[in-house]
Amino acid sequence: MARAAPAADPLATYNAKRDFKKTAEPAGTIGAAGSHLFMVQKHDATRLHWDFRLELDGVLKSWAVTRGPSLDPDDKRLAVRTEDHPLGYATFEGTIPKGEYGGGTVMLWDRGTWTPHPDKDPRKTILEGHLHFTLQGERMKGEWLMIRLKPRPGEKRENWLLRKIQDEFAGGSGDLVDQALTSVETGRTMVEIAAGAGGKSVWHSDQAADQQTEVATAEPLSKKKAKKPGKALPLAAFREPQLATLVDHVPTGSDWIHEVKYDGYRTLLAIGGGKAKAFTRTGLDWSDRFSPIVAAAAALPGSALIDGEVVALDAQGHPSFQALQASLKGGGGTLAYFAFDILEQDGADLTALSNLDRKARLAALLEGVDAPFHYADHIAGQGEKLFASLCGQGLEGIISKRADAPYRVGRRSQSWLKIKCIHRQEFVIVGWTPSDKGRGFRSLLLGLHENGALRYAGKAGTGFDMKTIDMLMERMAPLEQKTATVPAPRAAVRGAHWIAPKLVAEVAFTEFTDEGVLRHPSFIALREDKPASEVVLETPSPVRPELVEAPSSSSSNAKKKKSGASTSSTQAEEKKGKATPSPVTITNPDRVIYPESGLTKGQLADYYLRIVDPMLEWLGDRPVSLVRCPQGRAKACFFQKHDAGSFGDAVKHVPIREKDGHDEPYLYLDDAKGLLTCVQMGAIEFHGWGSKVADVEMPDRLVFDLDPDEGLGFDAVRRAASQLRDVLGEMGLASWPLLSGGKGVHVVVPLDASRAWPEVKDFASRFARAISEAHPDRFTANMKKTERKGRIFLDWLRNQRGATAVLPYSARARTNAPVAAPITWDELEETESGGRFTILDVEELLKRAGSKALKGWAQAKQRLPEL
Repeated sequence: MARAAPAADPLATYNAKRDFKKTAEPAGTIGAAGSHLFMVQKHDATRLHWDFRLELDGVLKSWAVTRGPSLDPDDKRLAVRTEDHPLGYATFEGTIPKGEYGGGTVMLWDRGTWTPHPDKDPRKTILEGHLHFTLQGERMKGEWLMIRLKPRPGEKRENWLLRKIQDEFAGGSGDLVDQALTSVETGRTMVEIAAGAGGKSVWHSDQAADQQTEVATAEPLSKKKAKKPGKALPLAAFREPQLATLVDHVPTGSDWIHEVKYDGYRTLLAIGGGKAKAFTRTGLDWSDRFSPIVAAAAALPGSALIDGEVVALDAQGHPSFQALQASLKGGGGTLAYFAFDILEQDGADLTALSNLDRKARLAALLEGVDAPFHYADHIAGQGEKLFASLCGQGLEGIISKRADAPYRVGRRSQSWLKIKCIHRQEFVIVGWTPSDKGRGFRSLLLGLHENGALRYAGKAGTGFDMKTIDMLMERMAPLEQKTATVPAPRAAVRGAHWIAPKLVAEVAFTEFTDEGVLRHPSFIALREDKPASEVVLETPSPVRPELVEAPSSSSSNAKKKKSGASTSSTQAEEKKGKATPSPVTITNPDRVIYPESGLTKGQLADYYLRIVDPMLEWLGDRPVSLVRCPQGRAKACFFQKHDAGSFGDAVKHVPIREKDGHDEPYLYLDDAKGLLTCVQMGAIEFHGWGSKVADVEMPDRLVFDLDPDEGLGFDAVRRAASQLRDVLGEMGLASWPLLSGGKGVHVVVPLDASRAWPEVKDFASRFARAISEAHPDRFTANMKKTERKGRIFLDWLRNQRGATAVLPYSARARTNAPVAAPITWDELEETESGGRFTILDVEELLKRAGSKALKGWAQAKQRLPEL
């Protein structure tokens, strides 16, 4: 039943609570209606809450959301209705002194506009007890619902529930309140606002309005403050582009976006200061060859490193590689650049952002920019329809990308996939057969690298006109040699002219025969952007099931664990003939590494082969120490951080200066081969430095290891970790829990690598000691065993130069092969052990690694504040 209509003056309650002779708060006057603003103010008063306000009919309808808004549609957050506020409250950020009404710290936490559901009048439905609306905020987005609860007897306040509706902006419970920790107006944390850092804003009840100290008020919420022009940034340096994996079908589900596969040259554009450069995928400077593109790029604002494709369009407006070749050779023609990604902008590294976030920045940069630039648009989901449509138009295929994935510089992974309408790839030209017409050649002889050697792959006798034949003969003649370049059937290569394997041709074909020879090949063009040494067979892989929408396999895994059967996903795929081959031969795969469960070296290698992509996000390019157990975890194990060359070329070295002034070769890895080489050599655990090899002196993370006393259970660790999260959050630092695979939890804080080791170590030490002094019954910062009785050792010592911490997804040399696994704060509340996951849970771990809930792990880059 609807409640009675409100009083004629909606601000009567607000005015009755305040004496405007004493307070400088805005008087309760109704403003202009119709703007539909909304804002959220994080308010640390008697208790922390979030004041959620919707502008309706010239006032702010207000609720206090006790735990803050949640992006999880299953969460129903209590929202207590408070008095309507005037519009003047919309821009306030600062402190209200204790003892005064609402005393505490106030942060402008979100702002934007709201749109009522088109079929519902909010003036009526708010009286009926429900509101349905869409938010366009800086943090809160998408569709939301508010429902008023039936009042209990004697209850005077209105209790409502705020809930997210399932849509593309839905996510985890803590995705907003645990990660959005600074003001959308000033960028300040709650601690900085309370201290008055960066400008003080205080409302007193005993001062006149002209005596208040205030920070500048915000502009209208629909506008952003323009940045002051600064010094022009230099051109960005070349970075190796991310590469796509060829697969056999389009991935399904809403987690994927799909783009046209452009038929051109992959090109990175560096712009800045009125200049530009164009780089090929291997880093060659082709600015002169793409001069029209470079000239247009130089006019773009700011600085950036953009990823895209240079193409030439045919008469139908389709990308044509032949047209591109003709355009480049003739020195004219119309070139176009389709930009599909951005790695850097105005000095900021964007690679950790999601695909969608990066594309949004790219679209904004290119808004209103004319040809030859084109923003490469995408569709979300429905990739099969796009693929069928493009193939029907005679185009090459599509590129499918995980919407939430970061940009993996120089890596080929399954977060970018390519699906081709026809088979098409590069081959090395190894010779030609003579023409019976006395001019040019009859066919090109082709090869590709396989198992470290060049092999014969067939011959292409179509796709040439006389102009192309003359061009190819001109390029091949100087390379002719007397000996055969590759072994080949005599009948197929009778009268062949062999050449040194220097030239690369792009060839279309229908399939390979059982003998590995091309069927119906057709020459397309020479490729000058890829060296012959890199030409190998591109074999479409099946799309990994954990990357598409599929039922959870946890129940079947549980059954297998109970029966003692192996759940090695790679072994299961081998039976189907679909396994990804290991880049390293694993000897003695049946050797038992974990005697208590019978798990073997082969199963451990299978786990690392499957988990390699998400693991390399943390392990890659970081000095690493190994825990090696050549005879299994129950036998002798040892740490290793240096190598004299016994691991081979797959495991890299970085020289690091020791205290005595000499350099030591520390280990680091950057690909699956290096990782599996270590496993072959008996490694079980991988522990990493807090910095990358590019600059080992600048750490990119903080790690606090919560090590409980023997008598404490995991519930005590949970509570302690959550307390650290809250204190770090007040300082503006988002953190994530990492199950250690043992009895504890690591609280991990990603950093932007802007502070050196001494500063980070000092911060960690002082922070740990301050927490321990404030809560001596729960924490100690002293590593002595005698100091830990009934308490948790807050181990901050991992935050100093040379110290290591176990890396996400590393197996542990402990009973039943547990895994160090990143989780969310919501999940921690329901977790009963630091060893929740084992290597048998690889399917679940892979699925989780690609989820929205964990994307913040890879994306957060935070500056260490002053303590």
